[in-house]
Amino acid sequence: MAIQLSENADAKLLDVRVSGKLTAEDYGSFEPAVEALISQVGKIHVLFVMHDFHGWEMGAVWEDIKFATKHCSDISKIAMVGDSNWEKWMAMICKPFTLSTVKYFDAADEAAAKAWLSEE
Repeated sequence: MAIQLSENADAKLLDVRVSGKLTAEDYGSFEPAVEALISQVGKIHVLFVMHDFHGWEMGAVWEDIKFATKHCSDISKIAMVGDSNWEKWMAMICKPFTLSTVKYFDAADEAAAKAWLSEE
């Protein structure tokens, strides 16, 4: 599996860790977890950690677009943590497609990403 999820309702935080290539099937587990946390706590923050990440398969790109459209106002902040230049570029590209505040952090700065998410 290319995606691992953990929720922290107290912090209104969804920790998403991805590796390999995301598939449309990965969204089958990801989206219900997001929706459950949103229904429990309202707007959430997402820590999106990419490690040895190779992007999305074509079916997953469509699922990602549908997800972003459906939940564009449910996620207030997204911290993207990665270890390559293309991941930093991807974080900048996705900003116009969401109402969320998106910020990129290098892999060594994951603690700073968590701290940024906890700020109001």
